[in-house]
Amino acid sequence: MGKALEGVRILDFTHVQSGPTCTQLLAWFGADVIKVERPGVGDITRGQLQDIPKVDSLYFTMLNHNKRSITIDSKNKKGMEILERLVKTCDVLVENFAPGALDRMGLTWERIQELNPRMIYASVKGFGPGPYEDCKVYENVAQCTGGSASTTGFRDGPPLVTGAQIGDSGTGLHLALGIVTALFHRTHSGKGQRVTCAMQDGVLNLARVKMRDQQRLTHGPLTEYSQYGEGIPFGDAVPRAGNDSGGGQPGRILKCKGWENDPNAYIYFITQAPVWEAICDVIGEPEWKMHPDYAKPAARLPRLNEIFARIEKWTMTKTKFEAMEMLNKYDIPCGPILSMKELAEDASLRGTGTMVEVDHPTRGKYLSVGNPIKLSASPSEVERSPLLGEHTDAVLTELGYASDEITALAQAGATATVKKVAAE
Repeated sequence: MGKALEGVRILDFTHVQSGPTCTQLLAWFGADVIKVERPGVGDITRGQLQDIPKVDSLYFTMLNHNKRSITIDSKNKKGMEILERLVKTCDVLVENFAPGALDRMGLTWERIQELNPRMIYASVKGFGPGPYEDCKVYENVAQCTGGSASTTGFRDGPPLVTGAQIGDSGTGLHLALGIVTALFHRTHSGKGQRVTCAMQDGVLNLARVKMRDQQRLTHGPLTEYSQYGEGIPFGDAVPRAGNDSGGGQPGRILKCKGWENDPNAYIYFITQAPVWEAICDVIGEPEWKMHPDYAKPAARLPRLNEIFARIEKWTMTKTKFEAMEMLNKYDIPCGPILSMKELAEDASLRGTGTMVEVDHPTRGKYLSVGNPIKLSASPSEVERSPLLGEHTDAVLTELGYASDEITALAQAGATATVKKVAAE
């Protein structure tokens, strides 16, 4: 079966995480992604957080699967000529440089349109137009400026960032959707266009339920928040609510058997109204089903601390998996807190291709996250990330350069390549 994006060619000027997330997703769907890197250096993440000396880091390898690497010196006149030839032959250019970097290189939007009117020019930026548009942004900065941190954590503690990379990877996912949409638009317009995703905007989109609550707050207290049940007044902004459920159903993270020694021996438990009677039976409090203090959601609100303390007495007698198995029989919403180790060893995730084992010529075998989006007619295959400059000669040949020209370009410092790796 063919790949969904087979025939689409991506010129990849991305580095670190947000841009590579986007282009890797497109590569998984079959696009030919040509990653442009600096000779001798490459993407900075090749050397960051290395666990094996002189080997591409997992930071790089897990964000650059299925791509080809070409090394070009854009400050070299001949190197710039190669880049312009690539622009003419590609469908999409993706970049996440600092504001104005490509313009200074000579690849302005106007120049790109001149070279290839069908080109889609996609960018990740930290902020959209406004007072901060020229500021540099990293993951945690995006989480803070996008509203996530102010609403994460406990009411009496400081704001917190989440371990999920919603600023970098989240924005990369948004950009990939924008690119695919622009490609579809081009099928009937014949024209390319600019696609821009700001990291602040991406985080705010993912935190939209908190913006929902901000507007609800102007009409009265947020009755599903724990602090309402505890009689604590609300301020003028959405507060941090610990592990409350964002969907209006009271929820908490509760201890399970073994929590004293296992930092992840916990389960998330939601006291959903339709299954309240089943909850009462499971935890051994059948009289709560009819008791006026517990029978209705409104009556339970001021008693949530007491209720969850009682439920936790029950969960602490079960492992998180035993509790989940028992609760699922009654459709009681719950979920174990799964560690990265447990996810890495999960056979079902490997079976679906969500976790994959990849073989690398210098690193050896390593575990990586695969494509989270499954297409029935065009399944994804995860291929290893490229070595620095591994495909320089092949791409130049495809662009029409003869072998002696390729040699001359390398001698002139316009390109660089690597020796052929051992057979895999």
